[in-house]
Amino acid sequence: MTALYPTSSCFYGSLASYPFHKSVKTGRGKVAGPGFYPSQRFQPSAPRFHVQGKALPVDGLPEIKDSSLVVCFGEMLIDFVPTISGLSLADAPAFKKAPGGAPANVAVGIARLGGSSAFIGKVGEDEFGYMLANILKENNVNSEWMRFDPGARTALAFVTLRSDGEREFMFYRNPSADMLLQEDELDFDLITKATIFHYGSISLITEPCKSAHIAAAKAAKDAGVVLSYDPNLRLPLWPSAESAREGIMSIWDTADIIKVSEEEISFLRQGEDPYDDAVVRKFFHPNLKLLIVTEGPQGCRYYTKEFSGRVKGLVVEAVDTTGAGDAFVAGTLLQLASDLSLLQDEDRLRDALMFSNACGALTVTERGAIPALPTREAVRDAILRTVA
Repeated sequence: MTALYPTSSCFYGSLASYPFHKSVKTGRGKVAGPGFYPSQRFQPSAPRFHVQGKALPVDGLPEIKDSSLVVCFGEMLIDFVPTISGLSLADAPAFKKAPGGAPANVAVGIARLGGSSAFIGKVGEDEFGYMLANILKENNVNSEWMRFDPGARTALAFVTLRSDGEREFMFYRNPSADMLLQEDELDFDLITKATIFHYGSISLITEPCKSAHIAAAKAAKDAGVVLSYDPNLRLPLWPSAESAREGIMSIWDTADIIKVSEEEISFLRQGEDPYDDAVVRKFFHPNLKLLIVTEGPQGCRYYTKEFSGRVKGLVVEAVDTTGAGDAFVAGTLLQLASDLSLLQDEDRLRDALMFSNACGALTVTERGAIPALPTREAVRDAILRTVA
C-alpha cells in the first residue's frame, strides 16, 4: 500500500481525491519495507538474500496443515508505476498498470503461497473493475462477494520514486467505488466461516463503507474469528491528523493481531519513541495476541503477552517496494491461519516471521504490487539460495 505518512514500512499503492490531483511526498530515503535492504543493482533472474541472524528452516517453508480461510476486507485499485525510475510523475514517459490495494494484495499473497483467501470490497462497474475481478479469480482468490458500482469509478493511484529518494504520488478518489460498499452488500456467512478476518483503516474514513467495516468485524468477532489489523496510515485521506488518530484507534481494542510500523507508532503516540518497548506496550489491550512492529531494513519486532523479540532483515536488490508490506502480512497470516498455536511458541513464531520477511523481500524485485507477490516455490528457492 502506498505510504502517505513518511515511513519506511507502510507500503505503496493507495487512494486519495478524484477528480482533484494531489501529489504527496514522503521522507527522503524512506523506500525500504519490512525485512529487506534496498541496493542499487538488480538481477531479476536470481534475487539474492542474506539472513541477518538465525537461519531459516532447511526448505524455507512453513508447514501448511489445511486450507484455513483468510477473508480480506477493503479496497482494491489500479497502481500506475513508471517504467523508468528516478523521474517525477510529470517526466515519466510511461506507466505500467498494476493491480493493488493492501487488503487485495494480502488476499492474493496468501493464495499465491498456497493458502485459502477471499476478498470483500467494491470496484467500479468499468473496465478496470472487471480487470481486477478477473485478477482475483486468476489467482484463486474467492471474489464471489466483490461488488461493482455503476455510479463510481475504480480508484487509481500513480506513484514514482524520484532520483532524490522521495516518493511522489497522485491519486483519484472522490468518491471511488471502494468508499461506497454498504452493509447490506456483505456476505456474513463467508465472514463468520473464516479463520482470520483481515482489514486496514482506509475503509473507516467515510460512510457507508465505515459502517460496513464495523458490521463485518463485529460479525467476525462474535463468531470467534481472529481479527487482523494493519492500519496503513494514509494521512491526506483523513480530514485531520487528529481524526486519523481517533479513527485508527477506534477499532484498535477489537483486533487480535496488529501489524504497525515504527512511524505509525510515533504518529499515534504523538512523538513518543517507537523503539522504546514501554511505548510499544501501551498499544496492548487484554485480547491482543500478537503485535508486530515493522522497521524497514531492520526487519521487525514482535510482542505477545509472554515474550517479545526481533527478527532481523534480509539483504535484497530492490526495484520497487510496492506491495512488500502486504506480502509480509500475507506470509504471516498464511501461517497463523494454518496453526494459531504459533502464537504460543516463540521459536516457531520467529521462523514464521523470517518466512514473512522473505516474502516481502522477493516482492521488491519486480515492479507493481500483485504482479510481484511471490509463489510458495519462489520463496522456497530464494531461501535455499540463502542457506546454501
